[in-house]
Amino acid sequence: MPEVNKPPYGRLSTFYFFYFATLGILAPYWGLYLLSSGYNSQEIGELLAILVGTKLIAPYIWGWIADHTGQRIRVVQFGSFLAAVAFLMVYHVSGYWAMAGVMMLYSFFWNAIIPQFDAITMNHLGSEHHRYSVIRSWGSIGFIVTVMLLGTLIDQYGTRIILPILTVVFSMIWLSAMVIPPDKGHHVSDTNGVDKVLHIMARPEVMALFLVCFLMQFSHGAYYAFFSIYLEQHDYSKTVIGQYWALGVLAEVVLFLAVARLIGRFGAKRLMIASLLIAAIRWVLTAWFVESPIVLIFSQTLHAATFGLYHAVAIYFIHHYFTGKLQGRGQALYSSLSFGAGGALGSLMSGYSWETLGSTTTYMISSASVVIAAIIAIIAMRDVEA
Repeated sequence: MPEVNKPPYGRLSTFYFFYFATLGILAPYWGLYLLSSGYNSQEIGELLAILVGTKLIAPYIWGWIADHTGQRIRVVQFGSFLAAVAFLMVYHVSGYWAMAGVMMLYSFFWNAIIPQFDAITMNHLGSEHHRYSVIRSWGSIGFIVTVMLLGTLIDQYGTRIILPILTVVFSMIWLSAMVIPPDKGHHVSDTNGVDKVLHIMARPEVMALFLVCFLMQFSHGAYYAFFSIYLEQHDYSKTVIGQYWALGVLAEVVLFLAVARLIGRFGAKRLMIASLLIAAIRWVLTAWFVESPIVLIFSQTLHAATFGLYHAVAIYFIHHYFTGKLQGRGQALYSSLSFGAGGALGSLMSGYSWETLGSTTTYMISSASVVIAAIIAIIAMRDVEA
């Protein structure tokens, strides 16, 4: 095959590296930044709910634009630029409502681009779609690099160092998007796209898939919003906190490299159920054994299943159900209903329950939610073939 027709593995991987490097700053440390800026637990939960809550609407709006115009890479490039510009407003705000407005604005663009980029990647890979997990693993590496470095820097310079580093990484997302060639998907005028999407959504196994994904991300709400604060309250340093986050994502990278073979051997449905049950165990361990480094290390390695395995399998299902010109909207729906609705409600729940019910109960609620999801998956989900 001529060199020009090969998927741009390096450029796709670079984008994932910088996009998830941003997440490696926001997920572990943005709550600490807000705490140091004077926000209480309820406000932190609400603000972080906004950060993920824009995934409810933004991905689908931008997914419709991408599918309708056929200019998916232009959507990613434009959204990356606007996210970088909007984030600059964080330097000039003070107070809850101003911060809420800025977070809503930049996350509206930032959250919109990744489902479209997933669709671009899958289209570039074509019949090699099993290589998605390898390329996506570079996002995990970006997360690890930033979470490790930033933890040490915060111990030395305080949480204010977060803003300039985020500014640089947001800019790099945009620059890396600018060198991605258009994907192999073809634009086709689709006046009945909404009807087709609703028809797919009405299938019981698809409804079950989205409900399972919602509950899985709901269970992660307390983790993403308060895990760093939780560890800090138990006298862990920022450097050690970063190491725990990095350990979880390192385990995720290892899993990503093997997930294609796992799907072929065990089937997507079984792997989804396994990831849900492992998540239930993880949140119980986090709830009751935070003061035990050995148990905490083990529970963090379970991130390989609760995110790495889960996400790769979910992408596999979405790519199977939403084909052709509906890929952008399928990926957007997955992002909206799971990371958006599930993540936002999970963050809100944890913000309200953290002080009233306590951290242990909050994580036990997370565990219960994925037990319910596992039951739904066992009863209603259907396996699919490549």
